Amino acid sequence: MSESESEEDTDAAYDTGEQAAKRTEQLRECQRCGREQGLVGKYDIWLCRQCFREVSRSMGFNKYS
Repeated sequence: MSESESEEDTDAAYDTGEQAAKRTEQLRECQRCGREQGLVGKYDIWLCRQCFREVSRSMGFNKYS
């Protein structure tokens, strides 16, 4: 495989959005503890629900009930 062919392959990946899918899959774990379940992804927080409960007040979230 020559360099021009490999460059064409990477350009094709960017066109199809394949790279974006790989990037988002890497974010499928808690940024604080590494858990993969119970993620809060809204507003690009990417914390598990346990970590979110611990740090939400310091982030400016309020509990209403």
